[in-house]
Amino acid sequence: MKRFHIHVHVDDLAASVAFYSKLFAAEPARIEADYAKWMLDDPRVNFAISTRGAKAGVDHLGFQVDDAAELAVLAKRAEAADMALLDEGETTCCYARSDKHWVLDPQGIAWEHFHTLDGAPVYVESRQASPSTGAASCCAPGGKPVGIPVKSAGSACC
Repeated sequence: MKRFHIHVHVDDLAASVAFYSKLFAAEPARIEADYAKWMLDDPRVNFAISTRGAKAGVDHLGFQVDDAAELAVLAKRAEAADMALLDEGETTCCYARSDKHWVLDPQGIAWEHFHTLDGAPVYVESRQASPSTGAASCCAPGGKPVGIPVKSAGSACC
């Protein structure tokens, strides 16, 4: 069964953890100095926040799957839709060891498809540092942050 995934970069982790904990009526399943994650069942969502992004906002979307077979199905769907697939294989990112791949939609929004294998004691491992920030990035294809434009509060929605 799939779980929808959303990763948001935030400026103030403590304020964001307090806000989302109240919004979701749940405490994070994992919290670190630079990261927090809620594994919600209603709706079935893996919602993560971190302070590691270049700017605050939605970074990427995705699907977390329960097994390798489901991950293979998502890869085949992406390939059938003529999407360029970046297969990272097994990697450590966001305090987890996962098997994953990425696709970009026509607007450039990154979609992560992953099967979590285990937890990890570090945010990222075996990555090169970004030349612009000096920080390692793992939550976007090729280590390049991909942001999603967010409408201002005064604009029409939905």
